[in-house]
Amino acid sequence: MIQSINPSNNSLIASYQEYDKNKIQSIIENSYHQFSKWSETTFNQRAELLRKAANILKEERKNLAELMTLEMGKPIIQSYAEVDKCAWVCDYYAENGEKFLSDEIVQTDFSKSYVSFQPLGVILAIMPWNFPLWQVFRFAAPTLMAGNTCILKHASNVSGCALEIEKIFLNAGFPKFSFNTVLLSSSRIEEIISHPFVQAVSLTGSVQAGSAVASLAGKYLKKTLLELGGSDPYVVLKDADLELAVETCVTSRLINGGQSCIAAKRFIVEEPVYDEFVNKYSNLMASKKMGDPFDEKNDIGPQASTKLRDELNLQVFESISKGAVLKVGGYIPDNDGAYYPPTVLADVKPGMPAFDEEIFGPVAAIIKAKDENDAINLANRSIFGLGAAIFTNDLQKGELIAKTKLKAGSCFVNAFVRSDPRLPFGGIQQSGYGRELSIYGIREFVNIKTVAIK
Repeated sequence: MIQSINPSNNSLIASYQEYDKNKIQSIIENSYHQFSKWSETTFNQRAELLRKAANILKEERKNLAELMTLEMGKPIIQSYAEVDKCAWVCDYYAENGEKFLSDEIVQTDFSKSYVSFQPLGVILAIMPWNFPLWQVFRFAAPTLMAGNTCILKHASNVSGCALEIEKIFLNAGFPKFSFNTVLLSSSRIEEIISHPFVQAVSLTGSVQAGSAVASLAGKYLKKTLLELGGSDPYVVLKDADLELAVETCVTSRLINGGQSCIAAKRFIVEEPVYDEFVNKYSNLMASKKMGDPFDEKNDIGPQASTKLRDELNLQVFESISKGAVLKVGGYIPDNDGAYYPPTVLADVKPGMPAFDEEIFGPVAAIIKAKDENDAINLANRSIFGLGAAIFTNDLQKGELIAKTKLKAGSCFVNAFVRSDPRLPFGGIQQSGYGRELSIYGIREFVNIKTVAIK
């Protein structure tokens, strides 16, 4: 039995029966048969349905936002914004999908030669709980627009969201079995990956989950796209606008209660402005309000579960035991729910969990750098490589550092890292491989086919 628990008070929201093996196999087979029809539809037909899905998202904005906040504790204002972004990505691929997948002529010795982009078939998505709608729609919109069919295995604690997503596509007019949600535990994922009708897997999740799924996919020779964890460094140089840097860094650290792969995690500050940054940052974090995520006055709600909250607190405790200085927060509140306050650790160094590991919650690790080169070296001293940011008033220098020196899939100057349908998104190293969004995202799950005529 799969359960959805309200992290604000640990009460049961709903229970769901896992799909048995026969039902899973039936869905895969029907998805495969639907692919043969769906892949022959025109881009205009697919675009029309994607636009209808976007309209349903807009119409159901309030209900969908409230469901996300109920199931995983996201502040309600951020839930509204997430629904809006899902509608945007649907409209974006409806507008641009055909252009992105149009044939590319290549001049060769043949009388005609070109590259064609053809759908692969049934694609499995394994998605996390932290952005219950966005993670799915940023996968589904380009994948469906390309002519594939989709099967979603969502995180168990957001099963209500998973089923609603399936309804959205059905109500938009997508054919039955073009998009399917399956309810099953992660331990049974091989049942889907091993099936010969499943052609590829997209996973967003932890490094451990990515490694396990990539191993299974390799065993069965299935393509994978992995968007995994991150420990995003934000480098603050001595010439930075500190007010801007502090405000931006706090905002990024607290988005989604700090439960975001691309949230700012490590703040690496040049020594001349380190003390001032620590004081300003700590004061602003201390001013943020924690409480009921349905109350728009609150900045953060609970963590997604008490288990995750307790793991976060252990990382904080271990970092302090190794010399980190607690400036703000750092305790488990004496109330119901999986709450954890905005927390600041200063004087963080390599060897501490706050430096070496992904901190998935509202905990900021501030690190002192001797100079610019030291700051860049500390930023790159990580197994991850998802996002990074640089703060400086020298925009030419900032661009050079972002482009050539910071090791990450996305690097921003004087702004926090975010995903955008128009820009490719993904990481390097243990943050994964492959790209979502933009032209690159829609080309991940297609056959890049050479056609040559003598």
